[in-house]
Amino acid sequence: MIAVVKYGAGNIRSVLSALSRLGYEGIVTDDPDTIRCADKVIFPGVGEASQAMKALREKGLDDVLRSLTQPFLGICLGMQLMCSFSEEGDTEGLGIFPERVIRFPSSADSKVPHMGWNSISGLKGPLFGSVSEGSFMYFVHSYYVPLSQNTAATCSYGGIEFSAALAKDNFMGTQFHPEKSGSSGERILSAFLEDL
Repeated sequence: MIAVVKYGAGNIRSVLSALSRLGYEGIVTDDPDTIRCADKVIFPGVGEASQAMKALREKGLDDVLRSLTQPFLGICLGMQLMCSFSEEGDTEGLGIFPERVIRFPSSADSKVPHMGWNSISGLKGPLFGSVSEGSFMYFVHSYYVPLSQNTAATCSYGGIEFSAALAKDNFMGTQFHPEKSGSSGERILSAFLEDL
C-alpha cells in the first residue's frame, strides 16, 4: 500500500496521476494507523510552510511522520517541511533533516519563485540509479535548502547551489516535482516504488 499524506497541501492529484501511469494506486489519507502500516509513504506539498505544519500538528501527524521506518518521499514543500526550520512563516519543521530552509534573494537575473526546468547533478542514492547527470526536472519554489551532508542531488539558480534532493536513512525528499518531470521524474518515482 502506498499512502499519500493528506494535510491540506496541494498537488495530490498530480501525484496520484503519476502513480497511475506507473501502474500503482495511492491511498490519500490522514489516518495515522493507515500511514504507519503503508509499505511506502509519499508526502507531497504545494502551499505555505506555517499553515501546512499547523495542519500536520492539528491532525497529530507530525510525530507519526517522524517515527516512520518505511521508505518515505517528500516532494517540494514536503521536503522543506522535513527540515528543522523554514524562513517561510518562521516555521519549525519536522526536524528529520537538520537543515534550514532559506528564501531565494530576488534579482534582475533570477526571479522568485524559481519556476521551470533546471538540471540536477551530483546524484547520489537509490532514487537516481537510472537517472543521468544533468537530467532536467521541473521546479516551482521560492525557498531552498542549502547544500549539506544529506544532499543527494544539487541544482543551481541565480548563482546559488542548493539541494535538489535530500536523503537520510529511509527518508528522501526532492525539491523538484518528479510527478511533473517527464520520463526522468517517472524513473525516480519508479525507483522509490520498486527498488526500495
